Amino acid sequence: MMYSINHFFYSLVLQKHLFKKVKRLEQFPFDQKLLACRNKGVFPDLAIRLNKDRKIFTGGELIELKDSNSYTVSSFNSTIPSRSKKIEDIITGKNSIIKKQMESAGNDVFSLSTRDVFYLVRGKNKNHTKVCLVYGSFFETIKVSDLISQSFHQVLVERLKESGKEISDELNQTLVALLSQQQNFSKVRNVEKASVKLRFRIMTEVKAEGNILNTKKYPEIKDDTLNFVLPCHNEAQERDSRKKLEEVFSKKELQGFNIFKMKHHFNGYFLILQTGL
Repeated sequence: MMYSINHFFYSLVLQKHLFKKVKRLEQFPFDQKLLACRNKGVFPDLAIRLNKDRKIFTGGELIELKDSNSYTVSSFNSTIPSRSKKIEDIITGKNSIIKKQMESAGNDVFSLSTRDVFYLVRGKNKNHTKVCLVYGSFFETIKVSDLISQSFHQVLVERLKESGKEISDELNQTLVALLSQQQNFSKVRNVEKASVKLRFRIMTEVKAEGNILNTKKYPEIKDDTLNFVLPCHNEAQERDSRKKLEEVFSKKELQGFNIFKMKHHFNGYFLILQTGL
């Protein structure tokens, strides 16, 4: 049996009618045979098993569930959305629950160091539902490090203006660079004689231009549909995506989808497989 995000999407299609019935997305009966781990409240919510033969599919994709009672992608708490993540940044100890689950599934966890990230997004609007399995680059349109550093740069500029002080461009660049990695400030800080510890947490909210559920920005994503959203930034990438889809779906099954390209407001084109719920 092969494992991949494509096979995962296939399993969603088989039970797509349930997306309008389950109260919480985590209650969806995901195909356990495809999963190396399943968690609640910890990234990743789901992870696909690794393949031993990786000529076509590597497997190992990480999935975060995003559920909302509106056509707005719910906020990302602590984990900034990205197209890929290093497994060593997720598994940081020998007693990691995620590591133990993956090993129990028969996976050599660190044999694939970088994992693609997908987001399973569900939004509701009155009696309508939209579901999208989205590749992370739909949300990561600039590097995470640049997002963090430029955000802190805005804070620095605002405070300097308020105080009437100035710092050199060199010092400004140094400070911003030092604050470009989330790990640097997300740790719990223990200050001497303080009776509490301090930890900064990031909450990421999606702009309208990045909200795939937004009907005005992305009218192609119709009510009551399930969508598979893959990067399609060049012809080679599109060919590769279509080839992998043909490995999973039969020709007749693919003819049952509405397949088209959709332009992101910041990040080029994406290939969409769309089917009704």
